[in-house]
Amino acid sequence: MKIIICGCNGKMGKAIAESVKKFENFVVVAGVDINHSEKNEFPVFESIEQVNLPADVVIDFSHPSALSSVLTYSKKNKIPAVICTTGISCEQIEDIKKAAHNVPIFYSRNMSLGINLLLELAKNATRILGENFDIEIIEKHHNQKIDAPSGTALMIAEEISETLNNNTKYVFDRTQSRLPRSKNEIGIHSVRGGSIPGEHEIIFAGKDETITLSHHAGSRNIFALGALRAAEFIYVQNPGLYSMKDMIKNS
Repeated sequence: MKIIICGCNGKMGKAIAESVKKFENFVVVAGVDINHSEKNEFPVFESIEQVNLPADVVIDFSHPSALSSVLTYSKKNKIPAVICTTGISCEQIEDIKKAAHNVPIFYSRNMSLGINLLLELAKNATRILGENFDIEIIEKHHNQKIDAPSGTALMIAEEISETLNNNTKYVFDRTQSRLPRSKNEIGIHSVRGGSIPGEHEIIFAGKDETITLSHHAGSRNIFALGALRAAEFIYVQNPGLYSMKDMIKNS
């Protein structure tokens, strides 16, 4: 399977390139990155429009500003895309949905199978505990991550909110309000420091008891392997929008 890595010289792009070496059924035919200071084992282009090599799948771990060109390239060349970039806006998600009418698109804000298991556990806990427990989400990442809260934290909050029939509001900062916590709040807190690959914790705090669900990423390799699995999955799909749920369900 011939892969184009968008953001190939970023931390996740490098992790994917290294992970590919462990498998005989993958090869990186091109990379896309505005940073040309790195030495790569494949040709690197400044923009995806410049790529003139045949490919089977695009894996995008770049920047939200590059999303439009990735989707355009994918549609023009009928190449499936795996969109892993975080910090994507609501308007850009709509662009992804529109592109999926013409080409298979896999979109997930977290490529870890463990995180997606955590989501299911969180939804089950929410159904059982209901409105009797306060819910707080804490996410921790390295000091170079520019978006906060993380896309994964928002994904967790959205799944919990849907389970509670969307009767919730997100609170990111309590310093400006000297009021007791309301029952329909979901607190979301961000920590940035060091080289933390990614940690997410969901706290269900009730009367006289607290339940905590957590996921710790030991390295970026788990996200790279998830992206490669997604590439295998999306390559054989019909046009449409797919997620980790679809991949897990069909695995």
